[in-house]
Amino acid sequence: MHKKGLQVAIDGPASAGKSTVAKVVAKRFNYIYVDTGAMYRVVTLKAIEEHLKLDDEIKILDLLKKINIEFKPGNPVQHVYVDGHEVTNQIRSENVTNNVSTVAALPAIRKELVKRQQQIAADGGVVMDGRDIGTTVLPNAEVKIFLIASVTERAERRYLENKKNGINVTLTDLKREIETRDYKDSHRKISPLKKAKDAIEIDTTSMTIDQVVDEISNLISKKIVEIKNN
Repeated sequence: MHKKGLQVAIDGPASAGKSTVAKVVAKRFNYIYVDTGAMYRVVTLKAIEEHLKLDDEIKILDLLKKINIEFKPGNPVQHVYVDGHEVTNQIRSENVTNNVSTVAALPAIRKELVKRQQQIAADGGVVMDGRDIGTTVLPNAEVKIFLIASVTERAERRYLENKKNGINVTLTDLKREIETRDYKDSHRKISPLKKAKDAIEIDTTSMTIDQVVDEISNLISKKIVEIKNN
């Protein structure tokens, strides 16, 4: 075990409930929560604002190297800042959502953000969620979870979330967007979305958030005991 606790990796496709669950689990164990997807969203937002081509790896990397991304705890959502300015809502816009997979597929961007993510997790006591945490970012994480859910279920979750935030996108469009993102995420050349060999798969389709949190928390508690006893 690291000096501040375990490294917990939670992976899965878009809207499988990763960040919702990861936040609650982190709180329960007093761990740091790291939303890696938000980091890619920040870069996408900045690239759009700077009118950069979203496949221009060199210019986007140059931009990323100049910006500082920070997370601050919040309820119900964690606050995201870039160079001291809050961008929590902007990074969830439809424009960012539909373009983040393009930016996330750029090798140099992934390399830079993975390096930052590994630095945050070095001491342990961290719950990190994303697409490639258990396979690439934290390959030695003591607990690896792979969350899945049906496309319909995930579209409905995103629809309710959007409605709450005043974003109007039809359920049909959301299903199509999620299917497109699944394809992009699992077919990209660098760190595609895939389950790590030692990850435990949890199908959240018919589960409540509390049930998923409890299941993951039990796995973490068991692992802590196991490590202490060895």
